[in-house]
Amino acid sequence: MQLAHVSIDQLSVSAINMRHSKRAPDISDILPSVRARGVLVPLLIRPNGTPDTFEIVAGRRRYFAAKTVADERGEAEPLPCAIMEEGDDADALEASLIENIARLDPDEVSQWETFTRLIKMGRGIADIAATFGLTEPQVKRILALGDLLPKIREAYRREEIDTETVRHLTMASKAQQKDWLALYADPEQHAPRGWQLKQWLFGGQSISTKVALFPIEDYPGLIVSDLFGEESYFADADLFWQKQNEAIAAKREAYSEAGWADVTVLEPGQYFHSWDYEKTPKKKGGKVIITVSQRGEVECHEGYLSRKEARRARSNDEASEEAEAPAKPSRPELSGPMQNYVDLHRHAAVRTALLDHPGIALRLMVAHAIVGSSLWTVRVESQRAANETVAASIAACKAQATFAGKQREALTLLGTIDEEGPVAGGNSDDFALASVFARLLALPDDDVLRVLALVMAETLASGSAIIEALGNHLGLDMRGCWQPDDAFFDLLRDKEVANEILAASAAGWSRTAIRRRR
Repeated sequence: MQLAHVSIDQLSVSAINMRHSKRAPDISDILPSVRARGVLVPLLIRPNGTPDTFEIVAGRRRYFAAKTVADERGEAEPLPCAIMEEGDDADALEASLIENIARLDPDEVSQWETFTRLIKMGRGIADIAATFGLTEPQVKRILALGDLLPKIREAYRREEIDTETVRHLTMASKAQQKDWLALYADPEQHAPRGWQLKQWLFGGQSISTKVALFPIEDYPGLIVSDLFGEESYFADADLFWQKQNEAIAAKREAYSEAGWADVTVLEPGQYFHSWDYEKTPKKKGGKVIITVSQRGEVECHEGYLSRKEARRARSNDEASEEAEAPAKPSRPELSGPMQNYVDLHRHAAVRTALLDHPGIALRLMVAHAIVGSSLWTVRVESQRAANETVAASIAACKAQATFAGKQREALTLLGTIDEEGPVAGGNSDDFALASVFARLLALPDDDVLRVLALVMAETLASGSAIIEALGNHLGLDMRGCWQPDDAFFDLLRDKEVANEILAASAAGWSRTAIRRRR
């Protein structure tokens, strides 16, 4: 038997599993624990004949619970597994694993205390893993709790802090941990958690070392390691982009030297839409399009021409060929004017019928706002911060955390789980539009209105007059969601203005006072 962490994508349920069926099992009893602590008892698996893939002999419910959590968070953690070898008895191995895991203390902080004592007694990580039936990464993750301040560990022991938050806190310096504890202890403040904590730690932008095109050892800045998940991030985003852009330029030059007709690097965040291009080999003039995401990922699309360029290339090829007269092309089923005739009559009939169904029209409008179309362009407010101080303040904002929770609820209703992504701002894909519309048709009116409110909120322009008008109409009292923080006072130089703002905020909107002063 070998203990290891295995990617969830490499696992499938074995047909010999006594609970094997096409229907997913009931995991309601173990799901809260897996959300909070992850999978502790290793799954029992064996190779299924395909390289690097395994079937689950025991642990089916833990597998489905882990998949559910991965869908909720948009990322999957590798699962601890015991890999059976030829001749192993599954029942005996499972009983042994359960017996070993029963020796562990019920919470991870107690486990950390036990493991720390064993380390001081001279036991190695491999020995501890074997004793308790764990993988070595599991032992290392528990030992990583020693990097946290005692108060954070105790809050984790009391289950007041979730595993994801603790994982990100292991990347924080002692000073950052103290600042976070101050927010956590203050009932008037909001301590960022989960992915918002990562933004708070990195000033609004966290870039994984996995996306670097350049050798990590060439990066002169600080790299922060996630001791729980063995992830690492660049502490200085500007320095990362300087090195990454140099590597992209070198990659572009390498493609040119390799004989590609053209190499285009798109602006960061600009998507490559394959439907706008045709696959074309290098020898026929194919180009390379390089995309760069806002998170630093670089993807190279080799051998493409725009549809217009591809048509022109085909015409040139046909003109240069000396051949017999081409066969008469088959005529399309409908001519262009006839297709236009059918499309316009169908359009007239459908839109007239839609007038008698306002509920369907509402859902269709929400779908267009989410995905976009050739006639709809909807942009999400980016909340671009002027500097790292403002970004950190917004990341720690109570209202921001509440809004993020509502975003996840809306994404769940739509069947699209992406904790870090907005609902609106699609790429105008017709098929995606029809899919979202179908999903909205299946939702009750109350849920559709919740999604609509979320999409409208995502697309409100920051600093606009409508924000002022909407806040006044809703009777919003800023005291319920904002208190002056260090960033506020650092940015405000005029103390007289500060006094007026604080006085005005007691009555509601503080922005009016700012404008009067100006």
